[in-house]
Amino acid sequence: MSVEFIGMIGTQSASETHPPRGPLIDVDYVRRFAQAHERAGFDRILIGYFSNGADGFIVASYAAFVTEKLKLMLAHRPGFVAPTVAARKLATLDQFSGGRLAVHIITGGDDGEQRKDGDFLSHDERYARTDEYVGILRRIWTADQPLDHEGRYYKFQGASSEVRPLQQPYPPIYFGGSSDAALSIAGKHADVYALWGEPLEEAGRTISRVRTSAARHGRTVRFSLSTRPVLASTEAEAWDRARSIIETVRRIRGRAMLPGSGKTPQSVGSQRLLEAAAKGKVLDERLWTEVAAATGARGNTTALVGTPQQVGSSLLKYYDLGVTTFLIRGFDPLEDAIDYGRELIPFVRDEVARREAAGVHHAAF
Repeated sequence: MSVEFIGMIGTQSASETHPPRGPLIDVDYVRRFAQAHERAGFDRILIGYFSNGADGFIVASYAAFVTEKLKLMLAHRPGFVAPTVAARKLATLDQFSGGRLAVHIITGGDDGEQRKDGDFLSHDERYARTDEYVGILRRIWTADQPLDHEGRYYKFQGASSEVRPLQQPYPPIYFGGSSDAALSIAGKHADVYALWGEPLEEAGRTISRVRTSAARHGRTVRFSLSTRPVLASTEAEAWDRARSIIETVRRIRGRAMLPGSGKTPQSVGSQRLLEAAAKGKVLDERLWTEVAAATGARGNTTALVGTPQQVGSSLLKYYDLGVTTFLIRGFDPLEDAIDYGRELIPFVRDEVARREAAGVHHAAF
């Protein structure tokens, strides 16, 4: 199976090592950022969801407008837009982008973050709502007559949509979440299940659990892994760069963000990354955990460190487990996206093509 690369764009230049600078919505930066991913050979870009950030639908629309073939992955949190409305919005965006849209369902793993937008449901209730929500999206996109629905969280009568997604039956559904509730729903609804950059053994166990969940519904699921490649022309230079990154993170964030000084994150995915970090600064030869430990693992914060060929070989070990999509972004976001396109992405694509030509298949088959 061919491999897919996803990047991530923001509306201003910022990362763990770069305090935000410039206007919150820097239109020229978004244009250059999106176009850089397209030139670098990425397949998609993620437009994230933040309770205090720009509207993702509009950012995605603009990114589609300034690119030609680059696909989109729009993060969307159920609960703040009615599913009947969201179905029309997403279908409209898929039409205007020329069938380039995917939706990444983010249920939300932190109570405080959810409450900023007025959501006071508990963790497991949020996932129950997501189950109902995504089921409604799929029904609206595929129904040939008006629908009535009366569920635990939503009720409507005679719902229909004249606008349908350009992609049939609907855009790919990516799904994130590491709790038991999340894995259960992933098996039911996800086309692609997204993992953060865990050690190989833990990633393999999660993949197995999601496959088991999907099999209960007669489905198969593809897998995505998110990580932060730190590249240089030699391995020693790459680790020098990693040390510079963690020093900068600690200087910017201060002692209050270091391990043991903050609250345990509610997100199960973050907890899993912190558990991995507690086992060592470097796991599986080059999976680097220090940034996750220093920031409370609030997001995609583990990295693979080395030359493009070394990091590419590490990505291929996940490919052997069944991962066919890699979401990669750097600590120097725009510059790293360009750099990944020079050697890392071509190396992995070439190696996957070589294996396919030789009849060597990964564990998904």
